[in-house]
Amino acid sequence: MRETQDVSLQELETQLRPIFLAALAGDAAAYRLFLDTISVRLRGYLRQMLARAGRSEASEAEDVLQETLLALHLSRHTYDATSPVTAWAHAIARYKLVDHLRRSGRHVANLPLDDEAYQLAGPADDAASEARLDLERAMAALPGRTRALIDKVKLQGASVAEAARAAGMTETAAKVAIHRGLQAMARFLSRRGERPG
Repeated sequence: MRETQDVSLQELETQLRPIFLAALAGDAAAYRLFLDTISVRLRGYLRQMLARAGRSEASEAEDVLQETLLALHLSRHTYDATSPVTAWAHAIARYKLVDHLRRSGRHVANLPLDDEAYQLAGPADDAASEARLDLERAMAALPGRTRALIDKVKLQGASVAEAARAAGMTETAAKVAIHRGLQAMARFLSRRGERPG
């Protein structure tokens, strides 16, 4: 698997996409190959991010990797076949990493928001810039309080309780606002995706 680390991100996407699509169609050997190949890339990413967060134990990266692989398995039905599979897998890995860091009482503010996901999405082009701009527009369309809650919890890594206190809300109200805000963002982004290219 060493050669997997040496291939470009675009080559990895080109290699993994048909394998994952075959896996989704029921090919067990393709699924195993996908997991083995994506594990190499995600393991390196997780080790790098854990080192940035002040921890560099290989066993900790393996724990997060195993949680990620389980989440990939359980979430495989959510994969949009028009999207890069590497970016989808990376996004799940990042969420698992953030969850792990929160559980262990560490801050996640110094983790890059999405640079790696954009790199994994393919070659450098305007798509990453457009996606980032769309995300910024989706956030800007939210009411200020909801935007602040989502920023604090989803981007800065604060707990819902901390964000609720900062906003002067109950934890339940904050959870509802975050949930509704994320739904509104999803609707906004899906409308943006329907625009003629």
